[in-house]
Amino acid sequence: MESTMQLTIDCSDPQRMVAFWALALGYVPEPPPDGHATWRAYWEAIGVPAEELPTGAGDIPESIVDPAGRGPRVWFQQVPEPKTAKNRWHFDLKVGGGRDVPLDVRARRVRAAVDQLVEAGATVLKIKDEPNAGLYAAAMQDPEGNEFDVV
Repeated sequence: MESTMQLTIDCSDPQRMVAFWALALGYVPEPPPDGHATWRAYWEAIGVPAEELPTGAGDIPESIVDPAGRGPRVWFQQVPEPKTAKNRWHFDLKVGGGRDVPLDVRARRVRAAVDQLVEAGATVLKIKDEPNAGLYAAAMQDPEGNEFDVV
């Protein structure tokens, strides 16, 4: 059986989430299919009923893609309810280079990524600085409170 995967993330502000996660993952906003100015125009052209397209849906990119074509498409689906509990899954953004890289170098890389993500709207929950375990990482939240780690 052939299969592909898309990650769908419920959110209240797809535009903000597209901008944040494109930066965090090194992705780009997904352009609408050829011949269509917006995703909404595409959805209307293929017959999606108007009542299934809330105001503003598809007027701006609501998904991001890996420009190298390796990672999954990520779609930010607008929902009316806010996030109310801890994630049951999360991203680990592996920016440090792995255990073959000296801890001080990994820590510097993690700190640089954390600073960039905070500037983009993330919040630091906890810094995990455990040199005896060879660990330097940050537990963070995206602009809508979804947890992720930078290691």
